[in-house]
Amino acid sequence: MEGFLFQASIYLAAAVIAVPLAARLGLGSVLGYLAAGILIGPILGLVGGHETAELQHFAEFGVVMMLFLIGLELEPRALWDMRHRLLGLGGLQITLTTLAVMIGSMALGQPWSISLAIGLVFALSSTAIVLQTLSEKGLMQTGGGRSAFSVLLTQDIAVIPMLALLPLLALPKPPDMVLSDALDRMGDSGLVGDHGVHSTAASFVQGLPGWGVTLLTLGAVAAIILTGIYLTRPVFRFIHAARLREMYTALALLIVVGIAYVMNLVGLSPALGAFLAGVVLANSEFRHELESDIEPFKGLLLGLFFITVGAGINFAVLARDFFAVVGIALAVILIKGAILYFLGRAFGLKGRNLWLFTLSLAQAGEFGFVLINFSGQQNVIPPAMNEMLLLVVALTMLITPLLFILYDWLSGQMDEVTEQQEPDTIDDQAPVIIAGIGRFGQIVNRLVRSSGFNTVVLDHDLTAIQRMRRFGVKGFFGDPTRPELLHAAGLGEAKVLVAALDSPEQITKLVAFARRERPDLHIVARARDRTHVFRLYKAGADDIVREVFDSSLRAGRYVLENMGLSEFEAAELEQTFYKHDRQSVRELAALWDPNIPTVENSAYIARAKDLERELQTMLLSQLEESAELDQKEAGE
Repeated sequence: MEGFLFQASIYLAAAVIAVPLAARLGLGSVLGYLAAGILIGPILGLVGGHETAELQHFAEFGVVMMLFLIGLELEPRALWDMRHRLLGLGGLQITLTTLAVMIGSMALGQPWSISLAIGLVFALSSTAIVLQTLSEKGLMQTGGGRSAFSVLLTQDIAVIPMLALLPLLALPKPPDMVLSDALDRMGDSGLVGDHGVHSTAASFVQGLPGWGVTLLTLGAVAAIILTGIYLTRPVFRFIHAARLREMYTALALLIVVGIAYVMNLVGLSPALGAFLAGVVLANSEFRHELESDIEPFKGLLLGLFFITVGAGINFAVLARDFFAVVGIALAVILIKGAILYFLGRAFGLKGRNLWLFTLSLAQAGEFGFVLINFSGQQNVIPPAMNEMLLLVVALTMLITPLLFILYDWLSGQMDEVTEQQEPDTIDDQAPVIIAGIGRFGQIVNRLVRSSGFNTVVLDHDLTAIQRMRRFGVKGFFGDPTRPELLHAAGLGEAKVLVAALDSPEQITKLVAFARRERPDLHIVARARDRTHVFRLYKAGADDIVREVFDSSLRAGRYVLENMGLSEFEAAELEQTFYKHDRQSVRELAALWDPNIPTVENSAYIARAKDLERELQTMLLSQLEESAELDQKEAGE
């Protein structure tokens, strides 16, 4: 027990010190975790190789949970909508990288079967590192981030056929290995030693022919899909009847751990099984409950996984074969990078997005560990080669945060223009243009369309446009502040423009441009706060709606009603406040100066205080008049 507590203290202390330090230096949390692992493992020797290997099996649940959560965000229909990028961009990346690495390996004298297995290993990238870093840097919704996600998703799905293919590439086993396998099977039966679950798992696949392992693989995948469709909902309803919060967490963990166990039994990747289960459950009414229960475990275990990768780097092998290992790692990054660069250009990526796509995926990934170990079990890759390949995979993962730093530097040297994506071709016009279809714009759009008026919807968030299309609302992807897009949407003939973007700066820019182009156009604009209202007045907006103003007024009315006022009295006070505030904003807009901070504008502050006193006097007088009227009516 003491040993376990000591190990846990070492890992947690390393994370608590190294990760915040790396984040403060702008290096990202992943590099912090990896550095912490290297520090407590190879450098200080505080954790040993055996304990690290055992802990890594446990920490891999972080990757399993991450894939499960990704699957929950992707409905089967969403996967179908992404089929062109999945099969095109992702499929080409896997195929070309596999072929390039295979040719290079054969040129170094390896047989074609081993070369193909090595190509499959290095065709995969690190889902854990890339998605974690993209999320931290806010790059998931960029063109490069979406393309990288598509390729990662394709790679994760491709692991299934890869695992099915590898047994067919097995080399003939030498006599001593056949004897070793026989002893292992005897041990699994309880005759020699006790190897636990891992030996039980091996017994399911060892001794089977290649086609048998392939059928077992496909059967396990089918079982997970069918279980997710037909069994999970009744179980969730049964748990829901208990009304115990901890049971939801227990069930969520049971799903992930149970899938991992079943996949291990047949020698498959638990992460892929969890991903498939997540996709199957994406339409479930319990999806959000699963996400909230799994998320805390995922973050902690994923960080632990990165630490174990750093701690597990064998510096003795690295020192012995330094130039070979480093040379292979750099060759993998250069080969993958070149293929990713040309594929990105072919699929329309430019500038920052192209470099983000290229540099983020140029490494090998955690599924490489799975394929290497599985290849060793199936005698596809010789044992002597396994250790070097594992080290190469770990080294490329260690280099990945440095590639993101290189991207940050390259991004700083480029023009903003390179960030813009190719917009949709707008083939529709309407009297109402709605720029922004988020939580604000979609309500406006529903009301206007339901009242019988046509709209043209523009938004630079591709996910929002795709989501609205699923509900039958046609929208166009593109930057609404671009003049050519607005004119294509019918700015010259439109009657109303609704500026409902999320960014206050973009809304102000859009309003100013539209007013210059169409002085007669009626512009309704969404405002973040009162200062933004002033900017929009100066830009030329006709009607300005603060995004939380009306809802705040309604909440205030509910408070007044529960303090003893009648519904009529509370509604009257709400209307008085509303009218006074609109008049106040007009007066204060004339005093507001964008070059002077509001708290230093004495004329603005003095008038704001006067208006607040006027408001209080009006509301109290209105209440007194209402009370006198009630008394008069009661006396009569």
